[in-house]
Amino acid sequence: MLVSNIGTWMQRVAQDWLVLVTLGGGPVALGITTGLQFLPFLLVAPFGGMLADRLPKRQLLMFTNGFLGTIGVTLGVLVVTDLAQVWHVYVLAFLLGVGTAVDNPARNTFAAELVEPDDLANAVGLNSASFNAARLIGPGVAGLLIAAVGTGPVFLLNAVTFGAPIVMLLIIGKDAIDEPRAVPGRERRVIDGLRYVRSRPDLVMVMAIMFFVGTFGMNFQMTMALMATGVFDKGPSEYGLLGSIMAIGSLTGSLLVARHGAPRRRVIVAVTVVFALLEILAGLSPAYWVFALSLIPLGMAALTVITTANAYMQTSVDPQMRGRVMALYLMVFMGGTPAGAPLIGWAAEVLGPRWSLLGGGIMTLVGTVLITLVFARRNGIVLRPTLRPRPRLSGIMQGAVRG
Repeated sequence: MLVSNIGTWMQRVAQDWLVLVTLGGGPVALGITTGLQFLPFLLVAPFGGMLADRLPKRQLLMFTNGFLGTIGVTLGVLVVTDLAQVWHVYVLAFLLGVGTAVDNPARNTFAAELVEPDDLANAVGLNSASFNAARLIGPGVAGLLIAAVGTGPVFLLNAVTFGAPIVMLLIIGKDAIDEPRAVPGRERRVIDGLRYVRSRPDLVMVMAIMFFVGTFGMNFQMTMALMATGVFDKGPSEYGLLGSIMAIGSLTGSLLVARHGAPRRRVIVAVTVVFALLEILAGLSPAYWVFALSLIPLGMAALTVITTANAYMQTSVDPQMRGRVMALYLMVFMGGTPAGAPLIGWAAEVLGPRWSLLGGGIMTLVGTVLITLVFARRNGIVLRPTLRPRPRLSGIMQGAVRG
């Protein structure tokens, strides 16, 4: 996955540059592309979770990686032959989202079949660390390749990288996989996953917070392109470098989370507030280098939120329900992007590129505070500051949610 994720980050940078600069689509077209890429999480992810609970994840993951590689080849050939148009990118971004929406529930829950239950939170954190180590490399390499040979070869190279996880999945023996056994009388339908989540207010609260984070706060694929080109007037190398710089913080955040045990909701709330404030500050950066440096703590906070929420969802649910619950979580977390990304793109075009970050941070902050207050009131939880910082929250936030 490290090799494949490097290619994925390269494609994300190349796709944004292709739409925004090469094809001259502008911020709105970039927002539409991002929205279409995440729309399948709203439409397809629940069925992807059902497949993850019903089918052997090893075979399912081999199929999805082959499909995603085919998308990369198609877009690469269109660009290399000078046939690519914005609507081609729209269609392929949507298909890429379909493959990812089926792949993600299986890939996220596959770790639970490879490690002991006590190691699951650590495994989730290390998986995120691998993803962000790739993010450290991919965007910078993509920027250099775009400047040297254009976007087409980047897409083709990404297609090749999908072979790495397929080979490793073939190498992994079936004896190393501990698939959860079906419980008699427990149906594996999408609706059963929804009912299970509705019966768990703690899961609903985490999902509601992550909806605001995913819909408004984490459109970095688009916001960094807008800031680099629209505010600081930089080229593809400087744009690609931003992704690699942010990955330094992201990798650090995921490694810190991997060191801890069972995740807690108070940490999710605290770090989400910190993340929103850091995003607002990043939007106010007066110079390119200030903006680049601000991405390190922003990336650290962002991945701490994502990894902690992911680990909480996986470690606190019934193993037989894990695929569908994670699919619903991904649907909420990433499914709001089709609405959020075009809205952020519109705000950037009307109010200026900085509002792609300012607006996202404000919406995330307001949403997190309101959701915390609502769920605290419904469940009789008292919110008050902690005068003595707890070890797990030290350095993150001096306030905590008690109860």
